Amino acid sequence: MQNKHAIEALSALAQETRLGVFRLLVQAGPNGLAAGEIARALEVPPATLSFHLRELERAGLLLGRRQSRQIFYAAHYEGMRRLLDFLMQDCCAGHPEICGIGPTACRPTPSETESAT
Repeated sequence: MQNKHAIEALSALAQETRLGVFRLLVQAGPNGLAAGEIARALEVPPATLSFHLRELERAGLLLGRRQSRQIFYAAHYEGMRRLLDFLMQDCCAGHPEICGIGPTACRPTPSETESAT
């Protein structure tokens, strides 16, 4: 991931409604929720929600799919994983206990794993 893409994703999340949408969709799982359900859950007018959904989708954090007359949105887990990997790259000089994060956050890259075998 490039700095530009990380900044876009972080900027998209740096707003209360968009952060709420993303967290709600992470909880909803891969099937996501219909736009109307999201609007009701967060008490956001549909037009306002559409703007926020577009921003999150543009930043690579949401995926939308049309089913009949409804649009369902789901968290784009791979997009978030790429962002987290970018942020945690080379974390804590290989000592995750210093940072207080779980062991998987600083997992070795595939090339490191392959060279160890």
